[in-house]
Amino acid sequence: MINSSALTRDEARVRADLLDVRSYSIDLDFTRGEEVFGSATLIRFAAEDGATTFVDVRPEVLRRVVLNGRELDPGSLASGRFELSGLQAENELRVEADMPYSRTGEGVHRFVDPADQEVYLYANCGPDQAPRVFACFDQPDLKGEIMISVTAPEAWTVLSNGACTHEGKGRWTFAPTIPMSTYLVTVTAGRLHSRRSEHDGIPLGLYCRKSLAAYLDEDAEELFALTRGSFDRLHQVFDDRYAFGKYDQVFVPEMNWGAVEKPSCVLFNERFLFQAAVTDGQRELRAVVMAHEMAHMWFGNLVTMRWWDDIWLSESFAEYMGYEVAAASTRFTTTWSTFAAARKAWGYDADQRRSTHPVAADSVEDVESALMNFDGISYVKGASALRQLVAWAGEDAFLKGVNDYFSRYRLGNAALADLLDCIERAAGRDMHEWARRWLRTTGIDLLRPEVSDDGTLTVIHEGERPHRIQVGGYDLVNERLVLRERLELDLPETTRGHFSGPERPDLVLLNDGDLSYAKVRLDERSWRSVTAALSTIDDPLTRAVLWNTARDMVRDADLPADSFLTLVEAQLPSERVVTVVEAVLAFARQQVIDRYLPPALRAGALTRLAFVCRQILEGTSDDGLRLAATRTLISSAQTSDELTELEDWLRTGTIPDGPALDAELRWQALLRLTVWGRADEPNIEAELARDPGLTSEENAAKCRAALPDPAAKERAWNLLFNDEKVSKHLLLATAQGFWQPSRPETTEAFVERYFQDIAAMPERAPVVARLLGLDLFPAHAVTPATEQWAADCLAHNTLSAPLHRALSDQLDDLRRALHLQ
Repeated sequence: MINSSALTRDEARVRADLLDVRSYSIDLDFTRGEEVFGSATLIRFAAEDGATTFVDVRPEVLRRVVLNGRELDPGSLASGRFELSGLQAENELRVEADMPYSRTGEGVHRFVDPADQEVYLYANCGPDQAPRVFACFDQPDLKGEIMISVTAPEAWTVLSNGACTHEGKGRWTFAPTIPMSTYLVTVTAGRLHSRRSEHDGIPLGLYCRKSLAAYLDEDAEELFALTRGSFDRLHQVFDDRYAFGKYDQVFVPEMNWGAVEKPSCVLFNERFLFQAAVTDGQRELRAVVMAHEMAHMWFGNLVTMRWWDDIWLSESFAEYMGYEVAAASTRFTTTWSTFAAARKAWGYDADQRRSTHPVAADSVEDVESALMNFDGISYVKGASALRQLVAWAGEDAFLKGVNDYFSRYRLGNAALADLLDCIERAAGRDMHEWARRWLRTTGIDLLRPEVSDDGTLTVIHEGERPHRIQVGGYDLVNERLVLRERLELDLPETTRGHFSGPERPDLVLLNDGDLSYAKVRLDERSWRSVTAALSTIDDPLTRAVLWNTARDMVRDADLPADSFLTLVEAQLPSERVVTVVEAVLAFARQQVIDRYLPPALRAGALTRLAFVCRQILEGTSDDGLRLAATRTLISSAQTSDELTELEDWLRTGTIPDGPALDAELRWQALLRLTVWGRADEPNIEAELARDPGLTSEENAAKCRAALPDPAAKERAWNLLFNDEKVSKHLLLATAQGFWQPSRPETTEAFVERYFQDIAAMPERAPVVARLLGLDLFPAHAVTPATEQWAADCLAHNTLSAPLHRALSDQLDDLRRALHLQ
């Protein structure tokens, strides 16, 4: 793998011992054209007299460096570091540079709106990116006061972390912030549309680009209500009030993440500003993400990790609080069902690959390694561990410990051990041993029930972690599964229990309520009950746990893929929670059918899944369920009659007895027709003219890549590998459209070529390398030849770390699919 010059843990420790950062004064000039912006930074900091260190800066041109009045040679910059020697007790460093705009969401991202040609900018200073915006000591434990000023076109609005003063004539200044880490700095600018409100003394703002104003206005009241409810809940459970003044939420284009927690100026992917019909599941996800980012204002922003090995703690805590706060303070009361059915699989899957790592990893030696661990383990497994910690220690003790943590380390930096000490004092239990077994180990425990006829339960526990779980016992009564009782067990101390009554329950479910992180299995009688009546269980969380159990059983070859489809046919049409339906349909369509079934069985499986979707459409009036079913019905179309039906929908502009045919559904139908050669470039151009804008450009790129014409495939391939100016989001859309498992013959020649070209590819931006390794990987080509080509490619030592990790993970999943076939 390519060596990286990323900051190491040891370097950060040395620099933190030498320096005490007072403040950053940052002056940005966004009037210097389309390629670069001006950045002038004045850093005030204390140091050991006579010490030597370095400042981080990654400019297009470094124009001037002045340390304590002494001019230094800009040519001394090497690999993003500028050495500073002869430091004094108190220092002033001034750095002036031209910085490059980004098209990949790193540093200051520049976007030109295709709807009206307006320009929008936003700064993402997340790990290792702040030096692309301003000179700084870029590590989380060197906090400083941030003062920002901006020169921008007069018609623009500019936002940042501090309270704003608009001086006129394109000048904006922002009040100093409380001490914060460099990765939390942001600026966003352009002709922004806004809505404003206030709650509990906190000024609230919502912002988006001008062409999306109608969508923001339509959802503004819901967004403000979610914000108010989340603040109320967090102020109820945390002793410290929100510390960062105003609270702006800005929806920005072409963002690499769902959202980022910039203090007082949170950035959201504008896909959360819905431009077409969405299910309640999508609205619930938005509510969870909003609560997640707000929780970061305390965990991550008020108290920040010392080093990136604890990034999991910030993300896991916000992940846990996002679901908990949304469930407690919004209309979305089934968020934990969504977590169990849809989100938790991300953690389970990541934990079964060779790249698995402890939740609290000891091996994060540099920033690049930290970025590799922004994954399902850091988010989902960590959040699951915290949920188990709450069950084990008690919610009152957990929150008492967390508030003690905020009080002790407010505005500073802390580590996992500090938090554990605080919770241990509150709970009176050994948290460090619990953490060792839960957070310092890898893998997933497996729990199996043995149930005797008289209702005696024995849990077979494969693993070393302690688990406080509920065990649900359900009886079949008039063809419905009805809860008899729930037992509580503390594993491994207590592995036996007994259900009341003369006979055992028909269904015994371990980890009912999903309080722990473990794979569970069902005994034979319980599985028969599930296949007969899963959808009749009243509790949506129980149903979600069972669907996820079936998913795990398929992936572990304990349940044939075809049997999973049989369960879907029998039980999914009666499911009432849309997020559960969406998760099951996605797994069935994208994994079971496209990867786990032998190719000869896939067409028949698509027919079966399409029939399930039609049953859902016929059996419910719920708009969200109907929309979810329609989306999968479109993606499953393959016969001449089914494709003609899609053509009729597009021609008439309606779906008979279905949801409204909005722009997003039109693009989905057109994509499926394109895959099968029933639509071509003129159809794509006509749809783009009908619905211009960023999302349509991406949909058009996806359709063009899906065209079965060899020349179209070659054009898409060239764009992916050779066009470094195209945005990351258009690259992603092209990658998503290229391989079409329903038509493998159209891309057969590209499978081996993929591994040849990606091994020879020049180094790309990390987000692009990861995209090409994950989203362009030929995952549908489940053959021994693909496995060998992937293994040979990974043997190259020229692969960047992000690309190597992506390919390694995909190879693991490919081998699992080969085994299942």
